Amino acid sequence: MRKLINSERYKREIKVIGAKNLEKLKNSKVAIVGIGELGSLVAYYLAAMGIGDILLIDGDRPKASNLDRQILHWEEDIDTVSKAISAKWKLQRFNSGIKIETFVGRLTKENINEVLKGVDVVVDCVDNFETSYLLDDYIDDYIEENSIPLVHAAVSGFYGQITTIILKETESLREIFPNPPAEKNEKSPLFGPVTGIVGTIEAAEVIKIITGCGMLLKNKLLIVDLARNSFEIINLEG
Repeated sequence: MRKLINSERYKREIKVIGAKNLEKLKNSKVAIVGIGELGSLVAYYLAAMGIGDILLIDGDRPKASNLDRQILHWEEDIDTVSKAISAKWKLQRFNSGIKIETFVGRLTKENINEVLKGVDVVVDCVDNFETSYLLDDYIDDYIEENSIPLVHAAVSGFYGQITTIILKETESLREIFPNPPAEKNEKSPLFGPVTGIVGTIEAAEVIKIITGCGMLLKNKLLIVDLARNSFEIINLEG
């Protein structure tokens, strides 16, 4: 039964990207930093597309306030296991032909090299702008030292932003966003559906990086505004 599922599930995908690119996906390892609103969508679609090895990184536990948008976490998971473990359980049953790894905790300067060892693409899915800015320096240094592509996104309210960082081809995150936002004591308000749109675009960027199919958001910042139903691309070059 498992062989039948694996032979049938990618038939339409192969018509778009080709069998050779499907093999590239199967032989790739992608790290997702943050398995909340964005990370849930990214992990789900990367698992669906057949990424061979997915590393889930998160130390937080699901809360009731997450369930309106974090689709890999259910009521039974609230305050019981980490988001990484919660997501792993579902993804393994969704696609038994791929490997799901977890790191329960947060990336730091001290552990980032070991945690991300062997990764082909890193996806920034941290659940708020403030924490994302704290991580940017660690991630920037790592991807520069190891020539690893990074897909970045952030969401707040009705809005989202996405860009792809590739060494020597784009500016770094710290160059694109030199000034962190003012500190806040509360989580930003968030319109759940925007996370679905932004997360699936992040997943698409990962697939395009690995396969070479389609145009990337290199040197471009895509701004999503669901309040106005608008998508705007800001050119980051020059």
